[in-house]
Amino acid sequence: MTKHSTLSRAEGWRRRAPLLPALLFTILVTQVPFLLTVYYSTHSWNLVRPGSWEFVGLQNYLYVFRDSQFREVAMNTVILIVGTVLISALLGLGLALLLNRSFRGRGVVRTLLITPFLITPVAGALLWKTAMFDPVFGIVNFVLQPFGVGNFAWVSQFPLATVMVDLIWRWTPFMMLLILAGLQSMPEDVLEAGRVDGAGPIALFRELTLPHLRRFIELGVVLGAIYLVNTFGAIYMMTSGGPGVESANLPFYIYQRAFLGFEVGQAAAMGVVTVAATIVIAMLALRLIFKSFMGAQEAA
Repeated sequence: MTKHSTLSRAEGWRRRAPLLPALLFTILVTQVPFLLTVYYSTHSWNLVRPGSWEFVGLQNYLYVFRDSQFREVAMNTVILIVGTVLISALLGLGLALLLNRSFRGRGVVRTLLITPFLITPVAGALLWKTAMFDPVFGIVNFVLQPFGVGNFAWVSQFPLATVMVDLIWRWTPFMMLLILAGLQSMPEDVLEAGRVDGAGPIALFRELTLPHLRRFIELGVVLGAIYLVNTFGAIYMMTSGGPGVESANLPFYIYQRAFLGFEVGQAAAMGVVTVAATIVIAMLALRLIFKSFMGAQEAA
């Protein structure tokens, strides 16, 4: 081993040393609990039945894939994520295009539009459940009363949709900020060249603006989807997963199995399946985004 390679290795360790505490902390709070969850998933364990601890291998995983409620909840999770992300992205795109223009009071409007993203999930869920969707005192029924809508119970009639409305309200500002950053990073000379060539506003948006924003929209969709997989507070405060499991998602159903049904082994298996599926989907999505960014850099 040469002296130069020894120095290079020492220099590399010296640069990485400040990151070791953060790495150890991350391992302790993420990987160790996950390994324990995998261990619990191979055992049958009911908290209210003493002596129920028993090694069952993959039996809990077989139960998960045979559970019709788990499949229904998984579909609810997909609908919740896809619907919320797509609608938030479309609304965020429209608001970003609006705020990209200069007008009086733009700073105030931007601040007001960002506010929902700064409200805690529990407070936002309570706001929509009590102030907006309440059958007697809700603002939604008050506004729709001239159209013949009386004391309509929105939360009980459309539980999953009302949860999605709350999530869309909170995630649209995030999408708006991300897309607005993309709009402001777009070179003005490109748009000016398009105008000189006779392109109208629709053609400029379709051929120049939208391709430039594609990377930012994809990044917002992936980040939003990864975060929304863990949605719990809104469902717990607004619908408690009901009626039945009509508005429950995977995290809430796992919570029900673990802390209401006391089936720790089954809940652990559901958690492992959910984490594995999330990792696979996130890796595929991030790979597509990285390819998009690398392609844009090479083109530039």
